[in-house]
Amino acid sequence: MQSTSGGTRVQDGAPRTGIVVAARAGLATRGVLYVLVGAIALRIAFGDDVGREADRQGALAGLAGGPLGRVLIWAVGIGLVGMTLWRLSEAVFGGVGPDGHKAGKRLAGAFRAVFYAAVAASVIAFAAGQGGGKSGDEQSRDATASILEWPGGRWLVALAGLGVAVGGVVIAVSAVRRKYRDDLALPSWPGWVSGAVDVLGIGGGLARGALFAAAGGCAFYAALEYDPAKAKGVDDTLRAFADTPAGPWLLVAVAAGLVLFGLFSWAAAAWQRV
Repeated sequence: MQSTSGGTRVQDGAPRTGIVVAARAGLATRGVLYVLVGAIALRIAFGDDVGREADRQGALAGLAGGPLGRVLIWAVGIGLVGMTLWRLSEAVFGGVGPDGHKAGKRLAGAFRAVFYAAVAASVIAFAAGQGGGKSGDEQSRDATASILEWPGGRWLVALAGLGVAVGGVVIAVSAVRRKYRDDLALPSWPGWVSGAVDVLGIGGGLARGALFAAAGGCAFYAALEYDPAKAKGVDDTLRAFADTPAGPWLLVAVAAGLVLFGLFSWAAAAWQRV
């Protein structure tokens, strides 16, 4: 190990190379999932009932139905394990940049590691043939119902929903402010490439932020009403955009934005500072 700007960083060599590979594989995998979810949502917005939820389960089902489907799902699971290890390394050793070693950044890395570990476990279970159970929406409602029964569960659901909603706003604002540029190796890029990445980063970040904010708001409302049916998974949240006064066009915009975020994740897989 070596100390850099007050933080502990992994030295160059095999461990460092492993973290770089894990990060890039994880970002590429995240891109695949967002592109697939956004594509399913776009088809739903234009009235095509694809018979799949616009969420991770639906994306995996789509992969499973194609050539080498099971192999691809295993690849997604392994990529998400890589994402987990990268985020865990940020929690333990600190991230890039002068603020990478600070407690807030390390804590964010730890939360992301836990999140991606859960996602990776669900994908690997799906690959192993154990993913044919409840949809993401049903899982969200069941989890909300269980937590509401805990002592103080109503407050836990409300705080979690509020946290996710606020996180969504932060994601959207950060995208507009182009904060993602701090994590990308931009200086040597041609101007048109930088502009294209800004389109992907801003459009994708706004859509992702809107999705998080809406899902968190639904969870908060479920706690206020003490009604787990008000909680929504990704699919129900996306479909709810079509029920606004803007009609299906808001769903089209958000769905297209999720595809943009997937493409942005692929760009990040190539140029992310790790």
